Amino acid sequence: MKTLSRPAPVIAYGAAALFPALVLAAGALWGGAWVWVGFLWVAGVSQSIDTLAARALPDPPEGAAHLGADAVSLVLVAAHLMLLVLALRALAGAGPPLSGAAHAALFLGTGMFMGQVSNANAHELIHRGSRLLFRAGALVYVTLLFGHHVSAHRLVHHRHVATDADPNSARAGESFWRFFPRAWAGSFRAGLAAEKALAARQPGRVNPYRWWVGGGLACVALVALTLGPLAALIYLGLCLYAQMQLMLSDYVQHYGLRRARRADGRPEPVDARHSWDAPHLLSSLMLVNAPRHSDHHAHPARPWPALRLDRAALPRPLLPWSLPVMAAIALIPPLWRRVMDRRVARMQALPPGP
Repeated sequence: MKTLSRPAPVIAYGAAALFPALVLAAGALWGGAWVWVGFLWVAGVSQSIDTLAARALPDPPEGAAHLGADAVSLVLVAAHLMLLVLALRALAGAGPPLSGAAHAALFLGTGMFMGQVSNANAHELIHRGSRLLFRAGALVYVTLLFGHHVSAHRLVHHRHVATDADPNSARAGESFWRFFPRAWAGSFRAGLAAEKALAARQPGRVNPYRWWVGGGLACVALVALTLGPLAALIYLGLCLYAQMQLMLSDYVQHYGLRRARRADGRPEPVDARHSWDAPHLLSSLMLVNAPRHSDHHAHPARPWPALRLDRAALPRPLLPWSLPVMAAIALIPPLWRRVMDRRVARMQALPPGP
C-alpha cells in the first residue's frame, strides 16, 4: 500500500466524518434519494473506495500542532445529537413518508454512523483532560445507552487489554456472536467494580454509574414523552444496533492477541503487538484515526490527529483490509477465522517484548 506524501489536514477528517451524518440527516428530513445515498455510503461505497484507493496517511511529525481538532470533535458530537433526533422522528412516522425499505435503510445507516463514527469520536474525547471534551464524549455514550463504556474502557480495558481480565479483548477462536453478549455484560460489571474500588479509596467520590444508567433511562423517557412509545422502542433497537457496531471495533482490534506473562506473573507492557491496526486512508479520515489503535493504547491522551502508525516497526498486527470491512467479515465466523486465525498464530509465536 502506497503512503501519501503528507498528513491530511484536520479539516479533511471533519469533512469525511461529517458527510454521512449530513446526508442521513437530509434523508430523515426529506426522504427520497438522500436516505439511500447515506445508507449506501456507510454500508459499502466508502469501504469500496478505501479498498480500491489503497493509500495510507503518513505519520504526522512529532510535536506538530493540530489546530481545530477539538472543534471538529465537538461538531461531530453536535452532528450525532442532530442525526439521532431527526432519525428517530422520521422512523417514528413524524417525518417524510418513507417506504419500508427506506425505513430499514435509514435505521441501518444511522446505526452504522453512530456505532462507527460517533463511537470513534467519543472514544477519543473520554480520554481528554478537558472537562468539556470528556463530558461531550460521555454524552454520546449515554445517548447510545452505553454510558458504562466510559468507565469500563478507561479503567478496565486500558489496564487489562490483551489479557483474559479484559472482557473486551476477544479470545482466539471466539466468534463475534459469542463475544458480544459476554463482553457487554462483562464490561458493565468490571467497570462498576472499578468505580466502586475508586470510590472506596476516595471518600465522597460519586459513582458515575448513576449518570450512565440514570442518563440512559432519562433518554428513553424523553423520547417516549416527545415522540411516543413507538419511537422509544425504535430508539432501543437503534442503540442496540449501534452498540453492536461499536463492539465490532473492539472485537476486530484485539482479536486473539495476548500479552505474555513475565516471571513475576504480571503481563508484559502493552505495545504495538497487542492491537490490530489498519492504514487505509478513507476509514482513517472518517473514524478520526481510530484504526491507529495501538498508538492510542500507548498514548491514551494523544489527540487523534497525532496518532502514529509506524509501519516500519515490523512485525506487528496489521489488518488485511480496512476496519469497517473487517467488521463486516467478523459477522461471518467461518470466514473471519479463515482470514484471521493464521495471522493471530504468527503474532502469538513471536517472542515476548522487552
